[in-house]
Amino acid sequence: MAKTGSWPRSGVVVADGGGTSAVWGECKGSGSKPYLAAAHLDGDKGPAYKCSCPSRKIPCKHVLALLSLWSQGTVAEREDRPEWVATWLSGRVARQERASAAASAPVDPEKAAATLRARERSVTAGLEELRLWLHDQVDGGLAEIPQLGYGHWDRMAKRLVDAKAGGAATLVTQLPQNVGADGWTNRLLERLGMLHLLVDGYLAGEGDDPRTRAVLRSRVGIATRAEEVLASGERVADTWRVLGHRDVLTPDRMRGRRQWLHGATTGRHALSLTFARPTETPDAVFRPGTEFEGELAFHPDGRRAVRVGKGDERPATPPPGGTVEQALDSFAGALAEDPWLEAWPVVLENAVPARAEGWHLADPTGTSLPLAGGELWRFLAATGGRPATIAAEWSPDTGLSPMTLWDADGKAVAL
Repeated sequence: MAKTGSWPRSGVVVADGGGTSAVWGECKGSGSKPYLAAAHLDGDKGPAYKCSCPSRKIPCKHVLALLSLWSQGTVAEREDRPEWVATWLSGRVARQERASAAASAPVDPEKAAATLRARERSVTAGLEELRLWLHDQVDGGLAEIPQLGYGHWDRMAKRLVDAKAGGAATLVTQLPQNVGADGWTNRLLERLGMLHLLVDGYLAGEGDDPRTRAVLRSRVGIATRAEEVLASGERVADTWRVLGHRDVLTPDRMRGRRQWLHGATTGRHALSLTFARPTETPDAVFRPGTEFEGELAFHPDGRRAVRVGKGDERPATPPPGGTVEQALDSFAGALAEDPWLEAWPVVLENAVPARAEGWHLADPTGTSLPLAGGELWRFLAATGGRPATIAAEWSPDTGLSPMTLWDADGKAVAL
């Protein structure tokens, strides 16, 4: 695709202050109509990409080919541009202006407080209904559960969505997973118990300490906006090492990215969480294997964080690691603060692959943790089976998912 002959028309849109604002082109395809491709390079939310091809990859091969030609200096500046380019760029600028205006608009504290109180009343009503529903499930026994369709669970989940308790709704939709498989009754009772714990904890009211209360609010679905966190959240300055990231798919089919950081001085873990539509890739706020000196603003739960300012990134030395026992102690401490924790970052030092009823990662003491499915081969390709420092996510449900490794030379490899 990256041949000038494949692009009968192309051009560079010059920014107001000079340089490139956007690049566009029309690429010959197999049909009679060309593919219309463009990249917006200087927008606040850029770079952004557009193409009329049916590919689900963003950017697609046409946009990549166009950018390759532009980087070689073979796409000329043009004052004229097709209508589709002008419409797309003006629409992006207009959306950015509206977003900036909304962000800078003064917030009425009384109105915001009233809105929050109304939502809390709605969530409380939904959770009270959920508590009765949970009692009904246990009173009725589990024998008939395999015969129940998904509608049985979806009705309660939809009621919670209507009550603006989306987090609790997600936990309800996860209840019937693996029903009928070996040991399903134990797993279902555990999920029911954890959901009941969440309901009782939230409905207990103001008796909890602020951190626990914030965890409960977050888990039921009452989120705090990033703007509020930046304005009033706890700020912690440190040298933050980026341990790595994991991509996940949310129950509503959104794509999420968890990025984990570790403070070199404070020893504190931080979670950066971004989301994107199914056809897009979530933003990567941090690069694995790097570190930066600066501040993070923490959400009320004390775990999720937002970056304050930019700060200079630099390659990081391997983070301090430990044994499997130390990793599990760290997870246990985090679980005590948030019993609904899905995963937790751990760092194993001098870890090697081991085979024992499946593949594991073992520390020098011989203690090991099971690897999540499909995670072995990338690790072996990067290490050749030699000991390495591994940053991974640990989940008792799925196992150990490596994120980044540091080889014997201290070089970081994102997995």
